[in-house]
Amino acid sequence: MIKTEEIPRLENGDRLSRPEFERRYHAMPNHQKAELIERVVYLVASPLRFERHAEPHASILTWLTTYRIFTPRTRVGDTPTVRLDLDNEPQPDAVLFLDRSVGGQVQISEDDYLEGAPELIVEVAASSVAIDLFDKKRAYQRNGVKEYLVWQIYEHVLDWFCLEQGEYRSLQPNEQGIIQSPTFPGLWLAVPELLAGNMAQVLATLQTGLQSEEHEKFVQKLTN
Repeated sequence: MIKTEEIPRLENGDRLSRPEFERRYHAMPNHQKAELIERVVYLVASPLRFERHAEPHASILTWLTTYRIFTPRTRVGDTPTVRLDLDNEPQPDAVLFLDRSVGGQVQISEDDYLEGAPELIVEVAASSVAIDLFDKKRAYQRNGVKEYLVWQIYEHVLDWFCLEQGEYRSLQPNEQGIIQSPTFPGLWLAVPELLAGNMAQVLATLQTGLQSEEHEKFVQKLTN
């Protein structure tokens, strides 16, 4: 009698290659979120708290999607699987990236996953602050993610990092509390308003960015 191979379950803390991680992940009977960060498996509990994750996540996606609508050849993703390298396969809360036709770093695989480094990644961090600000940050930096945002819900803090000469530096808000993306001209964020849940003002600030001269020039560059 031939005994069929039983695929081991994914467990928190497993140290796996990316192919083995994917093999076990696809064999899981449920759809629990799992990430591979620096060859370590992290399982995320299925229930998501509303104010500590679901609502902030929706706010970020609203902001990014509004930008995408007015900026051709950009794309937004909600919790996509990203094959970053052979040691890392995260599922960031949101990504914004350029289409390959205009020099984007990401390609979509035949089985519909992202491969490579999205230009911008956002993580909504509650209980996973240490992972997001250390192991993930290091992996994103090494792989060339140009901008990385971490919204720390418990601390009411948003960190925005920009890649310069292979290292992340922290971007600081201007006197009006606004951070402007270096990679995506016109992507402006009123940080205090976002932290306060004032999405009307967040979107009003974004509209100002979208009407700026630098955004107009960026759109012309993307469409020519």
